[in-house]
Amino acid sequence: MGPEKNAKELFKGAFILTIAALIIKILSAVYRVPFQNIVGDVGFYIYQQVYPFYGVALALSTYGFPVVISKLYTEISSKRKNHEVQNLFLTASIVLWIIGFTGFAILYWGAGWLAALMDDPQLVILLKVISITFLIFPIVSLFRGYYQGKGNMVPTAISQVGEQVIRVMTIFLAAILLTRKGYSLYVVGGGAAFGSVTGGITAILILVTFYWLNKEKLHFSLEKFDRKESKRIAKVLFIQGFAVCVSSMLLVFMQMADSLNLYSMLTSSGVDANKAKELKGIYDRGQPLIQVGLVVATSMSLSLVPIITSEKLKSNYESMHEKIQLALKIAVFVGVAAAVGLWNIIRPTNIMLFENGQGSDVLGVLSLVILLSSIIMTVSAILQGLGIILFPAFVILSSLAVKYVLNMMLIPPLGTMGAAASTCLTLSFIMVILLLKLRGQLYLPLFNKRFLFMIGFAALTMFIVLRIYLTFTGYFHGRLFSGIQALSAVAVGGFTYLWIVLKGNTFKEKELYMLPFGSKLLFFLPKKNRR
Repeated sequence: MGPEKNAKELFKGAFILTIAALIIKILSAVYRVPFQNIVGDVGFYIYQQVYPFYGVALALSTYGFPVVISKLYTEISSKRKNHEVQNLFLTASIVLWIIGFTGFAILYWGAGWLAALMDDPQLVILLKVISITFLIFPIVSLFRGYYQGKGNMVPTAISQVGEQVIRVMTIFLAAILLTRKGYSLYVVGGGAAFGSVTGGITAILILVTFYWLNKEKLHFSLEKFDRKESKRIAKVLFIQGFAVCVSSMLLVFMQMADSLNLYSMLTSSGVDANKAKELKGIYDRGQPLIQVGLVVATSMSLSLVPIITSEKLKSNYESMHEKIQLALKIAVFVGVAAAVGLWNIIRPTNIMLFENGQGSDVLGVLSLVILLSSIIMTVSAILQGLGIILFPAFVILSSLAVKYVLNMMLIPPLGTMGAAASTCLTLSFIMVILLLKLRGQLYLPLFNKRFLFMIGFAALTMFIVLRIYLTFTGYFHGRLFSGIQALSAVAVGGFTYLWIVLKGNTFKEKELYMLPFGSKLLFFLPKKNRR
């Protein structure tokens, strides 16, 4: 009963964290729409310029170090050696405070340099506000790692959701109150950026509350501090923490490259400063659309990764290969639907969410990011599940430099369309490298040719159907009618795509059963394929 109970607890913990992650992603995507409606495109530009730096701190405290600390804590506590547990948390505290203070110092004292690099000196105050989150993340990471190591995912999940709820509430309050009082958009942006601080403090309060309610306490003593063991722990934290963090920051790197040189490249190309800010703000409308699409695309494919890891540990390679192929099929299946569908309905969606259709052509190109990112995230997670940790991290890290250079080449002649193209080209480059690496590990084809043909045929049919539908429903104008058109088009396009793919013998019944809500799709399958 012991191993069975343990497996159930692990599944329960993973489920709790998955639900929390979905809530966070949805909140992170959705709040941007009303925020942009309140502050306009220029105000949105100001906030988005510094958001990637918060994204780094969020990855450190959510996806990276808590995971590694929990893994080390589980290994050490199983030996029942209290002094080694103390060693772990003392070492982790030192390592995290070094990283946190370094991040704080770069953003706080280097705010002027970074703002000048972005060609917008007024961003200094926002960068200084965001810098405080790097002093908060070590405390949050330690507590989350401690609880996750004990198998108690509830404090981590509640702190994550609480952090984002308070952060979003702060953003809205700052935007509404400060704009009403007539403050500049940079002050409003600073108030919105302060949400990262209030959110972080909320996370600490929640975690500390759980700690004090818990009877078991950690006691630290420097007398039994093992330097040799401490060096080993520090090495693991740096290497594995870096790998996990970086692998979760793909889109953050894309946004960071755009923050660093998109606006400056526009102004240096002769675009008026205010117009360039507005264009960057319009370009940033794509972020919530991409995030919503990725929530759907990745949540389904990544749900198979723990099963893949389990099959590898059991040396059940045939089943492992099947699960890998299924995870990739799901990533492509959902990613293509989201990307092609959004590209078709981007104009009415843009009007529905952001009041006008400006930049719809650029946002249409950015919709491809959903497909490319979903494949990259799935392949990266599979590689890590197979024990290949550093390779995907270094490849994803390289995306920042590739994107930055491509921006320099494409923005001057193409404007924000060049930035969208550079994002797609960068992600395509990363995707090909990771797929080749995975292909080399498996010595088996990753995709079935028939599957790719059916997906392509379904996507083309959906494209044609949506074009016809949008033409016949495009006689009315206004935000309300655009909303009705966009939402109804989602239903029409989604049904068309789903019907063709599933009727085309693309998935078996046993494959659908492994997916969230997969049983609801069984009626689409032809009877001969239900086995």
